[in-house]
Amino acid sequence: MNELVHSRARRSAAAKPAAKLAAGRTNDPERTRANILDVAAVEFAEKGLAGARIDEIAALTQTSKRMIYYYFGSKEGLYLAVLEESYRQVREIEADLRLDDLEPEAALRRLVAFTFDHHLQHENFIRLVMSENILRGQYIAASRSIQDLNVPAIAAIERLYARGLASGVFRPGLDAVDIHASISALSFFNVSNRHTFGALFKLDTAATAYIAHRRDSVIDMVVRFLRAP
Repeated sequence: MNELVHSRARRSAAAKPAAKLAAGRTNDPERTRANILDVAAVEFAEKGLAGARIDEIAALTQTSKRMIYYYFGSKEGLYLAVLEESYRQVREIEADLRLDDLEPEAALRRLVAFTFDHHLQHENFIRLVMSENILRGQYIAASRSIQDLNVPAIAAIERLYARGLASGVFRPGLDAVDIHASISALSFFNVSNRHTFGALFKLDTAATAYIAHRRDSVIDMVVRFLRAP
């Protein structure tokens, strides 16, 4: 009888932390939401929208499908939220680069270096963008949030370019969106195509020396493209 009582007591004591944990998740919706987004970002990056499974995301976040649908409405809603959060993070860091405090060429070098490094360190972001391109950009096109996030990013390049023009450092006739596209393309390729490129040309694209060389080359190419003759 005493063993039965002690056994029940032990089960009751063990259940309390679990109950507190569940309550903690319920009472901290922002943390729960953020955790779901983090896990979903990996799932969507690896498998795309079609291949990702809400069951898998629910299991990895120790939550339920019902809770995920409560926060995001649907699988597509979660995918869009992941895209928006991914773009928000990169644009938030860009805003902290303090490009206006640097001379134009130094600011340009910092921007290119940041873009190269960010893409290299956030492969899931690149995979998400590749996945969205397979979908022909339909979810990004429908997101006012992502559209708005890009406004200050382009404005920063416009100010940088205008200062370079005024000081005679940059050549005239260029467009801020085109500059942004060139920086993005040169940085993106090193992640999106590194496996195929490495296999074709027998290169170790993950080697420190290779990455450092590519980083310097990309920065130099963009600066030379903008530099006045």
